[in-house]
Formats: sequence, C-alpha cells, structure tokens
Amino acid sequence: MENGTILSGLMSHAQSFKFLNGECLEMLSQIPMDKIEYVLLDMDGTLLDLYFDDYFWGHLVPEKYAEKHEITFGAAKEYLYSTYKSHEKTLNWCDIDFWSRELKLDIPALKEQIRHLIEVHPNVIDFLKLMRKRKKKIYILTNAHYKTVKIKFRKTQIGEYFDEVLCSFNVGHPKEDLQFWEKAQKKLGFGKANSVFIDDTEDVLKTAREYGMKYLLFKSRASSKLKPKETTEFLTINNFSELM
Repeated sequence: MENGTILSGLMSHAQSFKFLNGECLEMLSQIPMDKIEYVLLDMDGTLLDLYFDDYFWGHLVPEKYAEKHEITFGAAKEYLYSTYKSHEKTLNWCDIDFWSRELKLDIPALKEQIRHLIEVHPNVIDFLKLMRKRKKKIYILTNAHYKTVKIKFRKTQIGEYFDEVLCSFNVGHPKEDLQFWEKAQKKLGFGKANSVFIDDTEDVLKTAREYGMKYLLFKSRASSKLKPKETTEFLTINNFSELM
C-alpha cells in the first residue's frame, strides 16, 4: 500500500469499536496520508511489550523489597501496590530515581538484570520504516524516565527511527496533564490537525483529546501476556500491521 492511505478512520469522537481475532468488524473511512505530517507514539505498551514493566514492578521489585526488609512476598506486594497507586498520574510514577530512593533499591540496576525481557511489539519496526520512507516526522511522547528509555533503546535498537524523544520529565508534567501537551506542541511543532497520536492508556488519550488533538488511536494489545483491552472512547488497533 505504498501509495495508498493508512490510519483508517482515525477520529477523536467517541465510538464503539470492536475487533475479532485482530480484524476490524467495521468499515472505516480512510484519511489521506498527506494530512498526517507527524506520527506521535507512546513507548511502553504501544511500541514495546508491557510485559517487561508488569513483571518488573509486579514481581521483581516486590521480590527484592521482601528480601531487603525480611517480609513475605505477599506483604511486600500489598505495600508496594498501595504505594505505586498513591503516585499515579504524577512524575514520580515513572521516575526510577524517585523509586530507588523511596524503596532503597537500585531500580536501574534491577531493570538491567531482566533487560532480556524487553521486546518490541510485532510489526512495529515495519511500521516505523514505512513512516520514515513516507517522510513523516516521528516522535515518542512518553512518561518513562530518560534512564529507562536509554535501557530500552540499547536493547531494542529502535532509537534510530525517531526524530525526537520527549519524556514527561523534560516537560515537567505527565501526559495526563494538559500542560504537557501545551509544552510538547511548542517544543516539537506538531499540529493538532496534521498529527496522529497512538497510546495504550485511555486517560492519556482523553487528555490529548481535551487539548484538541484530532486523530487519536488506542493500542489495545499492551502486553503479550494479557488479552487486548477494550474501549468505547477511541478507535482501536491491536497490531501495527493494521496501519500498513
């Protein structure tokens, strides 16, 4: 489809959208690619398999915390989940330096221990290559800490495909905050009507919609170990092959 169009039917209006075995059950109108100049992408769960992060925060960190504090794994997990939740939608949420101090664990070193679990979702590389070939500007917009981005880029080697990576720490606000979008647009120069933004987190997409971003897409398959998530708020893809 080199001369065709992709990103079928992306729109910011809430719609019910269903998939069966990865195939769309509804015909969508297409958007000519000459209207899309900027491809804005989340990283964890969208481009990269969220299993790494789920295993890291849900198993490895509780295991190491339990060992350090001589408590049971269950007690550590209960405490940590409560602590994680108290920092949701803040910069602390993905700040591995903050968590190193808070938990008295070397979080970057622990991430390196299981870096073999960091994987790119299927067909992501082909999608990025196609976007580069079509001369699109490709930006990562992520809440991940810059140290985490470096670890994941070293493992996956996907950094070469992006014009810029913007971490919420560079902006001073998480993506769930409207001020993130104001500052991101000012820094990167993308337009609200000539960009598409893809993320696996509904709250982030809702904020982008509130800011006025026109073309939004929900990535339903965040983790290879879990079933795809559902949404009635946004148009959905399960696999990047659906955009090619």
